[in-house]
Amino acid sequence: MSRWYSAYGPEGDVVLSTRVRFARNIREYPFPFRLDSDKKKELNLKIRDVVLSNNENMSFIDMEGVPTLQTVSLAERHLISPEFAGPSKGKALILSDNEDVSVMLEEEDHLRIQAMSSGLQLEAAYKKAEEIEKTVGESLNYAFDERLGFLTQCPTNLGTGMRASVMLHLPALTKQGLISRLSSTVSKLGLVIRGAYGEGSQPGGDIYQISNQITLGISEKEALFNLESIVKQIITQERNARKELLADESYLDSVWRAYGILKYARKLTSNEFMKLVSLVRLASAEKIIEVDIEKINAMIPDMQPATVNVRNSSQFDAEERDIQRAKEVREVL
Repeated sequence: MSRWYSAYGPEGDVVLSTRVRFARNIREYPFPFRLDSDKKKELNLKIRDVVLSNNENMSFIDMEGVPTLQTVSLAERHLISPEFAGPSKGKALILSDNEDVSVMLEEEDHLRIQAMSSGLQLEAAYKKAEEIEKTVGESLNYAFDERLGFLTQCPTNLGTGMRASVMLHLPALTKQGLISRLSSTVSKLGLVIRGAYGEGSQPGGDIYQISNQITLGISEKEALFNLESIVKQIITQERNARKELLADESYLDSVWRAYGILKYARKLTSNEFMKLVSLVRLASAEKIIEVDIEKINAMIPDMQPATVNVRNSSQFDAEERDIQRAKEVREVL
């Protein structure tokens, strides 16, 4: 089955993907940090029964039985948060067959419901997440306060408990040194720009995540509208910057060199791959190099360290993994 992240969605030359996430807690249970393992598992099974009885295309995974390598791979593919990839006692995951919907149980909150779509599709991702959120809410009681909204372990999620984010490929704005200024501008509008894996992560491959910061005193629809409006402005800026960049013969030379290395290299580190694939993705999006951009989109998560090992059912050391990554990239190209 093809994965959602390999598709080319709306505004796909700049936008890789969209995610909407709801943080929810069940009223009758303390927050996860005050729950023992048995109580977590009890609650997980209640949520599992509700979700799976209404969704045949989803599976329940007890994270205690998942090897660390596979857990890290899930985080690399954005199916779980880096925080959820930590100690697994009492945690569980509900995952759709094509991996576009995942429900993390006992992360920071009882439920973290997230839905993902390719390209800029905030409304589509919102509807998928909302469907699961309503299904659970009809059977279990969410912790809710008339003044504060949905109650969450971290006060920054109070209110809607919703975080919407858009994954952007911004090689031209990065090259022009404009990301810092952009980050400062959007922060004044209630948004934040981070690396691809959220808070504290680096923007490998010139990939950034922009998301809403404000969840209290604003409706879900307002938050989505605000985010989409700003993202569309950033898309325009990136496209204009690309025109200037691609008029430079020396930059075009670096693009073709990147393509040559990816196509023929016998070893590729993760960092080198991300730098090179950013250049080739830009060239593909701008029709400079005839490479299917959907293949490039799929390669970005598929060539991450743990995912390479998991896909090959192997425990490659760093050098073996770099050789295998180069081999698979050559096959794709």
